[in-house]
Amino acid sequence: MISEFQIEEWIRGLSAQPARVKYGSSKALRLASREAPEMVYPHFDRFVAQLAGENTIFRWNAAWTLGHLAAADQAGRIEKLLSRFCAPIAGPELIGAANVIGAAAEIALAKPHLADRIAGQILHVERASYATPECQNVAIGHAIRSLGRFFPAVKRKGPVLEFVRRQLGNPRPATRRKAQQFLKRWQPDR
Repeated sequence: MISEFQIEEWIRGLSAQPARVKYGSSKALRLASREAPEMVYPHFDRFVAQLAGENTIFRWNAAWTLGHLAAADQAGRIEKLLSRFCAPIAGPELIGAANVIGAAAEIALAKPHLADRIAGQILHVERASYATPECQNVAIGHAIRSLGRFFPAVKRKGPVLEFVRRQLGNPRPATRRKAQQFLKRWQPDR
C-alpha cells in the first residue's frame, strides 16, 4: 500500500543530487501512478513540466506517469495537454516517441472519448522524422501495439486499419508481425 508520506518523499527525491535518488524517485512515482493515480494526481503539474525538460529519463517517466494519471483526472486536464503530450511522436527521438505512444494508450483506456483523437496523433508516426528509417519502423511497431490496446474504443477504425495494413509490407520483421497479429485479432475474417 502506498502512503502519502512515500509520495511526498519521492516528490522531494526528484530534486535530490544523487542520480540514484532522483531517478529512483521518478521510477517510484511512475509505478505509484499506475497503482494509486489519485494519490499522485495532486502533483500533475510537476510531470507536465518534466515533459518539456532537458532530462530524458524524467521526460520518459513523466509521459507514463501522466498516462496513468488520466484515470484520476476528473478535471479534464489531460485533454488540454494532449497535443503537447503527443508532440514527441513527430521525432526526432525514438525512445521519447515510444514512451509517449505507449502512455497514450493508458489515456485512451482511461478516457475512451479521447480514443479517436489519440489514435490520430499516434498515426502521425508514419510521417515522423527519426534518426534512421529503422527507428521509424521501430516506432511504427510501438504504434501498432499501442493502438491494439484501445482499438475497441476507436470509432473511426478505417484510418487505423489502413495504417496497420500498410505495415504488412514494413521492412522490419517485428513490425510486420505486430501488424499481422493486430489484424488477426481485430479483423479475423480478412
